[in-house]
Amino acid sequence: MRTTRIVGAFAGIAIAALALTACNSGTPGAEPSPTGGASEAPAGNPWTVADGVTIEGSPTFDRIKGAGVVKVGVKEDQLGLGFLDPTTGKRTGFDVDVARWIAASLGYDEDKIKFTAIPSANREQAIVNGDIDYYVGTYSITDKRKDQISFAGPYFVTGQGLLVAADNDTITGKDALTADDVVCSATGSTSIQRIKDETPAQTKEYDTYSTCVEELKNGQVDAVTTDEAILIGYAAQAPDELKVVGDVFSEERYGVGIAKGDTALQDAGLADPGGPGGGRGLRQLDPQHPAHPRDVLLRLLRTDPAA
Repeated sequence: MRTTRIVGAFAGIAIAALALTACNSGTPGAEPSPTGGASEAPAGNPWTVADGVTIEGSPTFDRIKGAGVVKVGVKEDQLGLGFLDPTTGKRTGFDVDVARWIAASLGYDEDKIKFTAIPSANREQAIVNGDIDYYVGTYSITDKRKDQISFAGPYFVTGQGLLVAADNDTITGKDALTADDVVCSATGSTSIQRIKDETPAQTKEYDTYSTCVEELKNGQVDAVTTDEAILIGYAAQAPDELKVVGDVFSEERYGVGIAKGDTALQDAGLADPGGPGGGRGLRQLDPQHPAHPRDVLLRLLRTDPAA
């Protein structure tokens, strides 16, 4: 059974961010509102840039105020989620828009966000060191990671899948993997560990999933594994070469990585007061919520949103 959904109090804003991603937009900010309190969102944006934000007792927010910029860790090789166009330098994707929305809710516009691509294996350390203020990038919530950091969310639920060559009819899912197969994923990911624990397949690891995808295209590995939402994006980029196979075989709950114990930031009202979920805190992103239809996500992650 495939599972991909948006959950929690974040669902309204997240769905709006998904729609915005499909339109290749996503820059918060506008001229100051004559009534004060927040800048009006430009046409199409589901958020406003807040004014006069204070969060007592949050070391993260204190650091942001002192620096005057928001440092956000992201991925930049995941189409539809976190992608940096090497030609235009433009960042797009669902996770990128989520990061922008959080920054806007903290009072910071696009020109005050410093995005940094962080490899999967280095995410916790980047948060612990204070190199970034928060991380939004297909970041699965796990108990092991909670030993070092805290999470807000989940804001999205998906599952681990497999990406193979379009002409591969042998690998049809996790249970079809053999000792002769080589499966690639990112170092430090939950996905590669699950393949090691639950299948006889050989494994290969790199800093980025995009490197694994190139290895797959070149015939150096037999499959790439990570969350299905990520794999769908890669398949959409090269539909004649790649395909996603089988059912998902885990539940991956994406959260926003923040400094451990920063409860003040978790409890802060980080939603547009006039929008869906207005005034709720990041901690409140995990109540049960009806699933967002998977086929909508698939459309939004394809290059043609209307496909």
